[in-house]
Formats: sequence, C-alpha cells, structure tokens
Amino acid sequence: MTEKAVTEPSDAAFIHARTGKLETLRKRPDFLAAARAKRAPAGSFMLQARNRNDGTDAVRVGFTCSKKVGNAVARNRAKRRLREIARMILPTQARPGWDYVLIGWRDATANRPFDALQDDLEQALRRIHSGGRNSAPDGGAKVSRAPRTRGRGA
Repeated sequence: MTEKAVTEPSDAAFIHARTGKLETLRKRPDFLAAARAKRAPAGSFMLQARNRNDGTDAVRVGFTCSKKVGNAVARNRAKRRLREIARMILPTQARPGWDYVLIGWRDATANRPFDALQDDLEQALRRIHSGGRNSAPDGGAKVSRAPRTRGRGA
C-alpha cells in the first residue's frame, strides 16, 4: 500500500479540488457571507455563491433547509438530494476558491425528478458565473408590487 505525499502545504487544496472532494461549510459566518453574495434561484432550490478571494483553490459547499421544508425526515431527504447533485456536478463546474450554499425549498427539492435537479444546478451555476451584476433569472428587473401596509387594514 503506497501513500501519496503532499509536497507543499499549498498543494493540499489543489489536490482536494482535483480529486472532486468537496469541503463542507459548517460555520455560521461562512453561510452568512454566502448569503450576502450572489444568488440564483433554481427550479427547486436557491444557490448562493461567493468568491472567497483567500488564495486557496478549495471548493466549499453548504446545505440548508429551514423548518418550512417540513419535519426532520423531509429536511434530511431534501439535503441528501442536494448533497448528491453537488457531489456530481460541482467538481467539474465549480470555480476554485468559491463557496456555494444550496438551500432546499418546500416540496420542490424532495419531489422534483433527479435529472431536473441536476439541470437546475447547472443552470444556476451558469447564471452565477455569467459575470453579470445580478444573477437573478430575469436579469434583475424590478418587480412592481402593491405597497406594503402596516397593521390590519388599509
């Protein structure tokens, strides 16, 4: 049994990215930083992404589902599906040095066909990395709404 040695500490992140092993976001500040960055709604989840600009090439990914998605079983099922599409697609299409957060949506994440989930992630990544200022699918057009009111009535 031979073991591959890393020659320099800086090579570790490159080898991580090259082998397709994704690092997982676990700390709240990392999730909050991604929430302030680019976002692209997909058909069945939301993708948030940010360039860390910290000099490392590792791709990091996080997964979350709020209690609105359902009970623990439903949330875990949605996150399992998101983890699997990330494992399949991000090693080839993610950019080195970026953080990605996939946020599951109620019913849509768990019930959408798996190939459609994969297409959603690929399209969301294209929107995020297209270079545009806003990564919303409508190009950032402002949607007109009725003014919000406070209280019960008028």
